[in-house]
Amino acid sequence: MALISRRDGRNFGYGRQLSYAGPQALKDLFGGGHYGTVKAHSDRWQAFVRWCRSEDGPGLNDARQIDRQTLLDYAEHLRHQVEQGAIGIATAQNRLSSVNRTMAALRGDQYVKVTSPSKALEMRRTSVRRSLPQGQDREQVTRIVDVLCAHQMPRAAAIAQLTRATGMRLREAILADLPRLKREVEHYSKINIQDGTKGGRSGASASRWITVDDHIRDVLAFAQQVSPDGSRNLLALNESYLDFQRQIVRPARDILHTHNLKGFHELRAAYACERYEQITNHLAPINGGSCHQLDRHLDQQARVQISYELGHGRTDVVSAYIGGRV
Repeated sequence: MALISRRDGRNFGYGRQLSYAGPQALKDLFGGGHYGTVKAHSDRWQAFVRWCRSEDGPGLNDARQIDRQTLLDYAEHLRHQVEQGAIGIATAQNRLSSVNRTMAALRGDQYVKVTSPSKALEMRRTSVRRSLPQGQDREQVTRIVDVLCAHQMPRAAAIAQLTRATGMRLREAILADLPRLKREVEHYSKINIQDGTKGGRSGASASRWITVDDHIRDVLAFAQQVSPDGSRNLLALNESYLDFQRQIVRPARDILHTHNLKGFHELRAAYACERYEQITNHLAPINGGSCHQLDRHLDQQARVQISYELGHGRTDVVSAYIGGRV
């Protein structure tokens, strides 16, 4: 068993590698027994370690550097995986719970954890939205954009506009190839969301065209205007995606919270609700619409189209954005 005096060392005295330290701490915690439980937690811990080492992760290999914000960022990553259909909600919640348990084993305390995995994931296992999406009011989004610009955060303002106007994910908005999108607007009056997409859904085999209106043209023009010199997207040439997350996205989220917006992801849901109304001429179910009862075929058509525009492979995921069939 690890000595208390060693907890100040790398990975709290459990070795140099995060991947090794977690399972060792779990074995100590369970006294060498409960093999199945230790194995399940260890497997889920390895998924967390892979994220830590990925381009999206914090790039750390020492559990002492993991704080609650790290776990919340991981929860957001898991939520995106659920959205794309890569994992189920139960799997995401179990992975987050295992990270809680492993961190407790490593640290010897409960100070760094996600209190409620389900709330952190902002999802229920039914995967049906039950709360009104924030950001449906475009004037509210405009006010938030103005505040972000006033705080010298124009790139965060561009993300807010892109996610609300086109349904892009956060990563997609950051990595969007703006000159390419500009050319597509000029030639096709449509844009193909390809950069930063999830689950390998990119390229000609997984096109994702969004029809462009004047509002989207203005949003894209603003994003290109605030794009750093020499860059094709919102990252500066010498800036990593991780640095952007830490220095731009996290502070921006604090501002969003003060203006009744939980995060950029809510703007994707607002986009989905708006598109449902445009396609069906009925309010989205979460907003009180009853298209499914009146015209089930039209409701299904809208869900298929919105699933395509959001970059999902399954229409049932759309219920997490616009509500279920009630």
